[in-house]
Amino acid sequence: MCGIAGFVGNGTQDDIRRMTEALTHRGPNDSGIWSDPVSGIYLGHRRLSIIDINDGHQPMVTADGRFVIVFNGEIYNCFELREALEAKGHVFVTDHSDTEVLLHGFNAWGETLPNRLNGMWALAILDRWRKTLFLSRDRFGKKPLFYSFQDHTFAFSSELSSVAKHPSITLSPSLLSLKKYFAYGYIPAPNSLYHQVHKLPGGFNLTVDLSNFSITVKKYWDFILEPVDSIPDHPEAVWGDALREQIERAVKRRLISDVPVGVFLSGGIDSSAVTAFASKLRAGQGLDTFSVGFSEASFDESVYARQVADFFNTRHHSELLSVEKARTLLPAILSMLDEPMGDSSLLPTYLLCRETVKHVTVALGGDGADELFAGYDPFKALKLAEFYQKIIPRPIHHAIRWVMGLMHVSHANMSPDFKIKRTLRGLSYPKKFWNSIWLGPLSPAEIEAVFFEPCDMESVYSEAISCWDGCGQDNLVDKTLQFYTKLYLQDDILVKVDRASMMNSLEVRAPFLDIELVDFVRKIPWNYKYRNGQTKYILKKALEPLLPKEILHRPKKGFGAPIGAWFKKGLLEIECDRPIPHIDTNQVGRMIEAHQKNQVDHRAFLWNYWILSFFEMNNG
Repeated sequence: MCGIAGFVGNGTQDDIRRMTEALTHRGPNDSGIWSDPVSGIYLGHRRLSIIDINDGHQPMVTADGRFVIVFNGEIYNCFELREALEAKGHVFVTDHSDTEVLLHGFNAWGETLPNRLNGMWALAILDRWRKTLFLSRDRFGKKPLFYSFQDHTFAFSSELSSVAKHPSITLSPSLLSLKKYFAYGYIPAPNSLYHQVHKLPGGFNLTVDLSNFSITVKKYWDFILEPVDSIPDHPEAVWGDALREQIERAVKRRLISDVPVGVFLSGGIDSSAVTAFASKLRAGQGLDTFSVGFSEASFDESVYARQVADFFNTRHHSELLSVEKARTLLPAILSMLDEPMGDSSLLPTYLLCRETVKHVTVALGGDGADELFAGYDPFKALKLAEFYQKIIPRPIHHAIRWVMGLMHVSHANMSPDFKIKRTLRGLSYPKKFWNSIWLGPLSPAEIEAVFFEPCDMESVYSEAISCWDGCGQDNLVDKTLQFYTKLYLQDDILVKVDRASMMNSLEVRAPFLDIELVDFVRKIPWNYKYRNGQTKYILKKALEPLLPKEILHRPKKGFGAPIGAWFKKGLLEIECDRPIPHIDTNQVGRMIEAHQKNQVDHRAFLWNYWILSFFEMNNG
């Protein structure tokens, strides 16, 4: 796990050094720079040593000098690929470096290489003979990759702040990106906070022709739901057996490491499943598990985590997050966040990673299961929402929302009033907007008020529309699965985990996003994922032989932080006296006052605004 950077065009050795040093937290163990000043090509690398610690130095160059690579990530099928390449006559220098496998693989298979990989990656490979620079990002975008072409210079890096270290790159905030930030709570790829700086989306390659600086961006993979038509006899048993085999194989691949490995354990079924298989595969060696608890009971899952840890006899480590600890952590988090993102669970995730890295260098997590198996509460609302929209005339929607707004505001985790109000605010809009409006900090009407201008929903929600319309299945569950897996997972969940883990120089691996497992799950029909009001139906059936019933069937809490109560009580201070371009601070002030008087729950917006104001204060 590492940080990569590079540029082609204007610049010097000092520029690549500054870009690379900005990534030190991503790779504290080693660093390297390769350059060809005559051609104006510079590549930099920071390394967190996980595999082949002694021989994996980067940038890595082939013996003939043709190919040069900088790579961030892990390739879990590198041993199989190495055998295939050796059979083709390739000779390896390192003992078991996955980086060298990528170099030889690109030589053998060219730009089709990413299709053969099972893992997570952001990489850049220079072909000095063909004069091309090839960039690629893994299918789900687990590893970040920013790039920009300005002033005859192409620059890229694992982090936006590193790209900005190059003197040819200027940063100008994008109004559309700001609106997307408040619409989603994150800035979806390929957008970034700034004009002319982009994120390469997951599942895409980018090639730069160095002779004329032409840039080609091409999709090599897409998440497509292709449910089978033929249902086997006893599908729960057949698919359950297959799922257990697939998950165990995925966990086994991700336990391979030359440094200690542990597991994030929240006490939910996803992390508990990973713990179950990791314990089995590490039998006799012991397993470290890690969790974060809260003093606020409705957010706290630590009792369930302890229960699972005792069940599998792991060495369990738990840390408590209080508002006092949050206040001490937030300055460090925000100083390294790189780009604003409004997922408040970044805070406990950071603390979890900080405590975990004291014991291990790699951790396995349960990310991806909620998205693949329909694990979120909005899946339960779909049928009722469709019925509501059919029978309730739209002019009455506002009156109903007003009446529901009179309900007592609770800042507990996933309280009934929160769910009802969130659901209703999306139902005055077409179905393709439901998920993003349910999850987002602001509704379209609130975006108009905050920015004091009309909200062009087709532009602001273009990514959500694309996910919805691009789904090949004509049912609400599959379309919602598509939204969560292609958009929310990539641009929120995985970004949060990457940033929180890399701030602490910890590698986090996601067994549920193993490509073989994903290819199996996307062929299971939706009504075996969400069935008779039960989320994750087929996954729970598969895990019945492994997990205690009270863990399998307990209500989902989610991994958040009690920011609503903190803002209401003034424990997190928020002000709007410093202007932020394009934003009506008078409207913001009214929303702060309404929240503190417990009239409206604006927790998500206030957190997003608070995060953004920090960026403006330090970068604006």
